[in-house]
This record gives sequence, C-alpha cells and structure tokens, in this order.
Amino acid sequence: MLSSRHWRFPGAVFSLILVATSTGAAEPMPRWSVERAQAWQSESGWLVGANYSPAYAINQLEMWQADTFDANAIDRELGWAAGLGFSSMRVFLHHLLWEQDAKGFVERIDQFLKIADRHRIGVMFVLFDSVWDPHPRLGRQRAPQPGLHNSGWVQSPGAADLRDRDRHRLLEAYTRGVVSRFKADRRIHAWDLWNEPDNLNDNSYGRNKLKQEPADKLELTLELLKKSFAWARAADPIQPLTSGLWVGNRIGDPARLIPIERVQLEQSDVISFHSYGKLEEVKRWVSHLRQHNRPLLCTEYMARSAGSTFDPILDYLKEERIGAYNWGFVAGKTNTIYPWDSWQKPYATEPAVWFHDIFRNDGAPFDVREVEHIRQVTGAKKP
Repeated sequence: MLSSRHWRFPGAVFSLILVATSTGAAEPMPRWSVERAQAWQSESGWLVGANYSPAYAINQLEMWQADTFDANAIDRELGWAAGLGFSSMRVFLHHLLWEQDAKGFVERIDQFLKIADRHRIGVMFVLFDSVWDPHPRLGRQRAPQPGLHNSGWVQSPGAADLRDRDRHRLLEAYTRGVVSRFKADRRIHAWDLWNEPDNLNDNSYGRNKLKQEPADKLELTLELLKKSFAWARAADPIQPLTSGLWVGNRIGDPARLIPIERVQLEQSDVISFHSYGKLEEVKRWVSHLRQHNRPLLCTEYMARSAGSTFDPILDYLKEERIGAYNWGFVAGKTNTIYPWDSWQKPYATEPAVWFHDIFRNDGAPFDVREVEHIRQVTGAKKP
C-alpha cells in the first residue's frame, strides 16, 4: 500500500510518496539486472573525472550552504575539468543541508547540475560519508588547520545522528527526497549512497583519546546502509546505485569480506571501489570484482607519494573500461595536497610532491606533464 508522509524542516515542507512503508508493506524495488547495468555502461561510455570540492570549501557544508555557495567559482573550476576532457565529477552532499533548507538545497543542486552540464560534465552524487570529523555542525565552518589533510571534512551522518534512531527519519527523508527529485535527471550519472561505510578513521579521529567514534559504529552503519539502498531504490531512479569497497588488504576478495562489504556488493547496481595503491593493487581489485559481471567504477585513486599516479593507472582504467575518479581536483581549504600522515605530524611547508589534487587555485597545474598525459588519455584538445 502506498502511503503519503509529510516531512517538515525549516524553510520547506516536502510531501513524499513512500513506495515502501517502514513496516515493509510493499515489496522493495529489485536491484538492477546485469543486463540493465551493462546497458547503462554502454550508454554512458567511459566516465572519467575527479572527486570535486571547490577550493573555497573546507567540507560539504561550506560548499552547499546558501551563505557560501559560489556558482562563479564552481563554473570556473569545472571549466578546468572540461579542459582535461573530464566527463563526470563525484560530489558529496550532506543530510544536514536538507534539514536546514530542503527547498534551497535542492535548488542549489539543480544550479550546480546546470553549471556542470554547460561544461558537458555529468555528476555522481554521494549521499552519506563515514570519513573524518564525526561531529558535523551547520553554520560557519572552522578554518583549515595548516598542513593537515582534510582537517574540516565532516561525516554524514555524524556520531550523534548515527546513534539517535529518532534522527533516522531525517536520513530517510533526505535520501528519498533528493533521489526522487532527480531520479530521471540524465545530468546525474550515478548515486553513490555511502562513502567508505566501514571506515573507523583509525588514522585521525579514531586515534583521539576522547574516542569520538561510536564503539558500535559498524553495527549502526550496517543497518542504515541496508535501509539507504531501499530508500533510494524506492524512487526507481534511472541512475544506478552503488557504494564502494575500499580496504586494501581485502581488495574485494570473497573469502575476506565483512558484512558491510557484502551488502555493498549485493546491493550495488554497478560495482565501485577505491584504490590508492600502485597499478598491481588496482589489478588485484579488478580481478576480484570482475567476477560480479557488472560495470566497474574506481571512485577514488591517485596519491602520488603512495605510488598511485595517473601514469599508468588512468591508462589502465580506460583500457579496461573502468570509470575513473581521482581524489582531489583543485588545491584549497581541504588541504589534500598534504598526505594522510599529516595527522601525526602536520606539514610546515607545501610538500614537493602533492599527495592529491591537479590544479592550484588559480588554475595553474601542479605538474604540466601530468596534465598533458591526462589530456592524451581522455582525448581532450589543448586549450
């Protein structure tokens, strides 16, 4: 039975038609068939691009909030992406933005899509993220900590909303609301429902003596990951759903998967993964994930000092028809030119070899030869 439910948040009232009620009265929408997933890949072609956060934003909230959203900056930076021959960008959203002003948030998403489309770039949106600061707050965001990688990126949901089951209604409304609004929008390539859901931030907030991460984070996230797939699938979007595996010592090996990874693989219409290792590691990922007979997307790679570089990895991903999204695009407030070990010892000066990112905030490339290689692989014309 269909049910109508009204969600009231500051600035907007959204009436959502829920395909499946919380009591499970209706059958859930099925996962895409292998044939449908392969047809999507044939239609989409080879997707290549980057994980994108504007230079002006330290995190998802600063990117999207009305007071800081900067369409001109986004237009300028996506122009640089188009110049590289990039066809798709992976972009993070946040549930608190929906709670703050659902109508305005959706309007800004649409504005972003219009800008990207002018540059002939599609978008993969990420709805939830388990990485970095577990205490997100709306409003003015803190300044970056010098020399520290991703010193202000925030989780969605944060620790408090993960624990509080009453707040899960907001997570449901956000997922259903955003996906339903854009379910037939061909400017969107895919929905990445949850970024690294099993990440405990052992290198950063997980090390904190205050134990900022919930002790039962994996159990809580597993429950919500399953629900997030059901909520998004209820909208029956024309875009595929995915959530990427990332742990390098398991590399998608069926014999070593944990429960969260099994859900990711069993529910994803197209299979995605992250690899910051050398080419040999990427090939091991592919050897395990090819068994699912579905299109593959590498939604995070490229960490120069760790041996993950455009040459030869981008070439290999194109050869194998695997979507390729490197981490980082333009150096800015996220400070991702610094490596992960900056959490143990912040850097006093800019590293000689950037960890992530391609351009400085004035559009100058970090490495001209690297940019030329990217254009050669994508077939982009020189500007």
